[in-house]
Amino acid sequence: MTVVETQEPRRSLTEKAYDHVRNAILTGDMPVGMIVGQAELAETLAISKTPVRQALQLLHTEGLLEIGPRKQFVVSGLSAAHRDEILRIREALEAIAVETATRVLTFDQIDALRLMLMRQTRAADATDEDQFLLLDEEFHVLIAQSAGLPIVARLLEQMRGFARLMRLGRAQPVEHLQEVIAEHTRIVDAIERRDGFGAVRALQVHLHHWDSLFSGDPSAR
Repeated sequence: MTVVETQEPRRSLTEKAYDHVRNAILTGDMPVGMIVGQAELAETLAISKTPVRQALQLLHTEGLLEIGPRKQFVVSGLSAAHRDEILRIREALEAIAVETATRVLTFDQIDALRLMLMRQTRAADATDEDQFLLLDEEFHVLIAQSAGLPIVARLLEQMRGFARLMRLGRAQPVEHLQEVIAEHTRIVDAIERRDGFGAVRALQVHLHHWDSLFSGDPSAR
């Protein structure tokens, strides 16, 4: 009992520091190349350096921070090679999810996916890109969760940070958001038809189009 009581505050403070830095990176408040000082961050959050250091190590493990030449934590950038690696990892993970979904999802679960697409449509119509992109992330994770693949879902959750970094400073017109909804719809349609090959193909087309929109590379479309 004593161990739990002493560890719980430390865990909560680590989460506080983790959430603070992660949100700052994903919103651009901590830009690429910025040094994240442990002492300054601990002072800002009014906590000790230990939970701050633990939080920064977690973010380093996720790839949002890298170790600088003086052993300090630095906000990571994403090179073209990084983006390609992220795309390939997402494609592999999500292919497992959508193929499995075609075999196991119930009609109620498919209806839940369609409801999410309706919410995305409303966000696009309202030009609420932040909400739209949040729903986009949730859509892909929900497929894995509904397919009974908790490990895949957890890995996709971890990939969300990279996806947001790739989108920083790249606002999309409404017609691009509508294209994404159409692609999501084709994925769900294939799942409902129990068409594993069609679902995976629709996913691949969607991910490569998504990558082209946010990388600015028309050749990927």
